[in-house]
Amino acid sequence: MEPVQSIDAEDDQFAYRYDTQLLIDRRDKDLDEDEIADYITTNFEGNSLIAAGDEELIKIHFHTNEPWKILEYCNTVGEIYDIVVEDMIRQSAGMQG
Repeated sequence: MEPVQSIDAEDDQFAYRYDTQLLIDRRDKDLDEDEIADYITTNFEGNSLIAAGDEELIKIHFHTNEPWKILEYCNTVGEIYDIVVEDMIRQSAGMQG
């Protein structure tokens, strides 16, 4: 597996186009926000990661060009809902994201 490369947002504001947000609800076992954050950081290209919550519910916020990969992974961890994927380039142009 290739190492994941991350682009500095200061160098390219829209290097990662999609603002991906969702909630993960506990399914079979307790959730671990640090474990989830580490997995996302290690395995997916992007930036601006926030993984916050407790063993029952985790909120994810991540900028990436491949939001479906984040959704696929998070669905293996627990039940996902309140999914929002916004196109930040469209939003910056005054269009609906």
